[in-house]
Amino acid sequence: MFCSETARIRVWAPTDGRFGVSANNAMDLDIGDIMNDWPYRPGQITARRINGSDGVEKIQLRLDLGILQMNARGRPDGDRPHGCESLFDHYRMELDALTADSGSDRGFSLDERACEMLRSEAVLYYHRYLAEFVLEDYPAVARDTERNLALMDFCAKYAEDASDRYVLEQYRPYVVMMNTRSEAQILVRDQRPKAALAVIESGVAKIKEFFQNFEHPDMADESTELVMLNALASEIESGIPKDPLQELRDALDKAISDERYEEAADLRDRIARATDDR
Repeated sequence: MFCSETARIRVWAPTDGRFGVSANNAMDLDIGDIMNDWPYRPGQITARRINGSDGVEKIQLRLDLGILQMNARGRPDGDRPHGCESLFDHYRMELDALTADSGSDRGFSLDERACEMLRSEAVLYYHRYLAEFVLEDYPAVARDTERNLALMDFCAKYAEDASDRYVLEQYRPYVVMMNTRSEAQILVRDQRPKAALAVIESGVAKIKEFFQNFEHPDMADESTELVMLNALASEIESGIPKDPLQELRDALDKAISDERYEEAADLRDRIARATDDR
């Protein structure tokens, strides 16, 4: 989803056997049996939760060539940069310390390397919230998408180079969409469909504002993110019981349109009685 750092691959070519792998050890490292027990399905995202051998809960994401394993909490790869939960947290702590000392954020900036590493870290969270969504762990999706949106804002404000300030912005509509979907699904589970629709309306407005700010309002009409949010809104609306009084008013409008005036008169009387009862 994000522009990740190029992977660094170490290749050993020992000539003296010091770094050789025995046949038994090579078999222990082969994950073929695990992959065979969990087949990859093209076009379908598959994820699961496991308890790691270290006692830490893990999330696994099945890919075409293997399995991606992440910690369910904290930084997905389990690393703690500079002793912090994430590299993003480290830089935020640096900013907070500077602000506390000087009363201003003046002088704080992110160089090219810092931005590159933050983008790489964002990829880790992207993979995890994708798996979390498949697992319908919507609070976790909301947490991780909010985190990546905050990182985008951070880079946009403090990156030294203009390209680093804007490179992540192309992904903002997608992350907003995933965040909105997760928040809406949480409210649907809490049987608050109207609140869920309000969240979706807000998410749609944010995405439209994004295209407006980048002077491409026409692209909103082609936005896959907006299509998905509108589809979710329609699905939620279909499950909301209609107001009986509104149903009568809709029927009245239809009767008048079809010139069924006797029926329209009866509907007016029923609406009047219903209004009095309220």
